[in-house]
Amino acid sequence: MADGADFRKAQKGKALQEAYWAQARRRTARRRADRGVARIEARAPARGAASPRRPVLELSESDRLQIVNSLIALLGGLYAHLPLKRAMYAIDPLQRLRLLARRTADMEESAFHHELEGIITRLRDAHTRYVGPARLQDSIARLPFLVEAYGDPPRYIVSRVASNRSLIRDGHFAPGVELLWWNGVPIDRAVDVYAEYETRGRPDSRRARALESLTLRSLQYGPPPDEHWVVVGYRGEDQIEREVKIPWRVIEPGRAPTAGGAKIASAHRYAMDPARESTRRAKKLLFAPTKWRAERRSIAPAPTKRGGRVPAGTWIPNDFEDSVGAKSMRTSSGVFAYLRLWSFDVADDQPYIEEVIRLLGRLPDTGLIIDLRANPGGLIWAAERLLQLFCPQQIFPTRFSLLATPLTRAMAGARQNRAELEPWQPSLEDAVATGEPYSLPLPITPPERCNDIGQVYGGPVVAVVDANTYSAGDLFAAGFYDNGLGILVTVGEATGAGGANVWWPDQVQEALLGTEFEQRRLPGNVAYSIAVRRATRGTGEAAGAPIEDVGVRGHRPYVMTKEDLLGHNQGLLDFCGSLIAGAPLSRLKVEPTSPGAARVRVTTLAVDRLDLYIDGRPADSRPVTDGRNTIELRSGWHELELRGYHADQMRQRRRL
Repeated sequence: MADGADFRKAQKGKALQEAYWAQARRRTARRRADRGVARIEARAPARGAASPRRPVLELSESDRLQIVNSLIALLGGLYAHLPLKRAMYAIDPLQRLRLLARRTADMEESAFHHELEGIITRLRDAHTRYVGPARLQDSIARLPFLVEAYGDPPRYIVSRVASNRSLIRDGHFAPGVELLWWNGVPIDRAVDVYAEYETRGRPDSRRARALESLTLRSLQYGPPPDEHWVVVGYRGEDQIEREVKIPWRVIEPGRAPTAGGAKIASAHRYAMDPARESTRRAKKLLFAPTKWRAERRSIAPAPTKRGGRVPAGTWIPNDFEDSVGAKSMRTSSGVFAYLRLWSFDVADDQPYIEEVIRLLGRLPDTGLIIDLRANPGGLIWAAERLLQLFCPQQIFPTRFSLLATPLTRAMAGARQNRAELEPWQPSLEDAVATGEPYSLPLPITPPERCNDIGQVYGGPVVAVVDANTYSAGDLFAAGFYDNGLGILVTVGEATGAGGANVWWPDQVQEALLGTEFEQRRLPGNVAYSIAVRRATRGTGEAAGAPIEDVGVRGHRPYVMTKEDLLGHNQGLLDFCGSLIAGAPLSRLKVEPTSPGAARVRVTTLAVDRLDLYIDGRPADSRPVTDGRNTIELRSGWHELELRGYHADQMRQRRRL
């Protein structure tokens, strides 16, 4: 029986390999100048699809052993979550890899990669992935609609349909129809089946990811769909049950002009689910093609207008539109600011932070809704430095630990890693004597950089996350909650629970140069990503708690409604607006007459005392009344900080 199962798996893997080659040929043929969405789509092959054979340069036995032994060394010596995963899922990936090493010579090429992918996927970690040689970089298999869930127990509807409906030959299939089955399987069961193949740890997080993978799948981090098409059963608005057959297609959304990546200087400071970032970009291509095409026509972001506030509901143009959006929103409790953090995938945190500051200056100061739903993460510095803009208190960032092993000790001591890893080296050396499994938890974002700008937005703040808020999105949510910035609303049980700093082969190979654990480039274009530093929460009641497989639970839960999914989240926004309306409101606006001037105009609301600090030293403390106040200063100052108090509680803080 075992031999027969292995044979069937090998045959299936061989067909998968052939399908990849067929897709690669289609992909090469499609490459040409951008002429719209329809021009970059091609048929997605099924796993068992017949396709013209192309000679495949198979890996030698020594190549396969190099790959397996490299993964054994990295998982055993570098993978930050190995103790957690062994305990939670009762698995031993190192033993499975050792057993695989004994069978490599007798395996089909595709079966070998399929087995490796399965071992890594069972870690339930979207940061740690195996990328086989035939993966299609930047390619997404897609169906031209989105499926989302609402209510408890969940019901599933089509929430969005692509503007190009040529693949859907059914006029009744439109946003709002309720899904009943998927390829003949009841839809709830189909989501459960897909969830078993997802990388997330918590069951509800896997289901949220599986729901998206029904229609969007990254071909770089997973195989093509099993089927050429899907047959979807649904109930229309007229309550008649129908079914429609829709074929798969492949699109290439590409990276945004402002995106970072494995080659940039800050690549060691990334926390991101790259597969989710790719599908996020695919959504933009499918459902906002005008914005996607405008972005692709220019290498650099177009200059934006710097005027005053815009009408409610209108997005403010900005230089990082793929990562952030801002507008004022009308809710049942009033008009409030709305900041949509789509992603933290930016190459440099400083211009990103400066652009967010500019956007906040054009929004109403009556209250702010920060929406991080489905944020797949990105640059850690960008996520954690952003927190200081929303509160007067000092920000404490998330902390990260290295697994205490001979490999990490050698890596931390290597000369080329001093700037990045030197703070962790003493505790890694001490672990030899103490037996500690991890180094001391230390921040990746320096605390002084988390507090070098200070508060910019003074109104009450509510943040919204869901089970697809992941990685650096988790870090932002943890910092928001633990530092007391405002009310955290959770759609679902908690955030997606991705708690690590992720590295790619280039970073790992460079970090291990000159050590006894030096890694050669893997053969056959094989690649991987790996969680290197484990994230734990930095302050508050949850200080020291892990984020991986746990996530961040908010102050208030919210269950999405059908009206939310079809009506631009109005119910969710009204809920957040009611929370803002119940929070105290204060203001502090500072207007220097000129740099270093001896007179500063200050406008306050609900502030009864101002403390002044000049060039880092206490200078004055005086009572103030609501309205405009003029403060006399000594001339020639370089930095002025004002702290506004109400009943001895600091409410506002500004730095010039």
